[in-house]
Amino acid sequence: MNLTYSPDDYDARGQLKLPVGFWIILLLQARTWVLFVMAGASKQQGATLLALFYPDTRAFWIGLGLGIPATLGLLLTGYRQRLPRLWQAWHWVLCLALVAIVLLQAIMIWLGDDQYSPLVILVTVFDLLGLAYLTMSRRLKDCFSPDLNGE
Repeated sequence: MNLTYSPDDYDARGQLKLPVGFWIILLLQARTWVLFVMAGASKQQGATLLALFYPDTRAFWIGLGLGIPATLGLLLTGYRQRLPRLWQAWHWVLCLALVAIVLLQAIMIWLGDDQYSPLVILVTVFDLLGLAYLTMSRRLKDCFSPDLNGE
């Protein structure tokens, strides 16, 4: 048993609690889905909100597709004990999805739409920070380890 974490770091089921940074990364990855839900909740301004952030509908659909792993990851957090192998593999699925997102944004910056470049660069920096956190955080890696999750 690893004595690195205190008993307060575990939930009632004996699983290592997921850090706040992980939830932020999932929301960052699923940002198009979050915007889609917000647009659906605000019926009158929904179309305006989507057009503001995604004037190109193709980018919206690509964003929805790239946000699927994070959206499923949000759902999968409740099944960490029931599906331990899937949960363990999902760490790498999230990393690969973030790599794909960063590559797509790099292509967008390179092709250059000057109107949205500062925003795309800012979001790309946040995605790179999220990728670094996903790959380097010891605590987060331990959350995906079956040994520290009450199994």
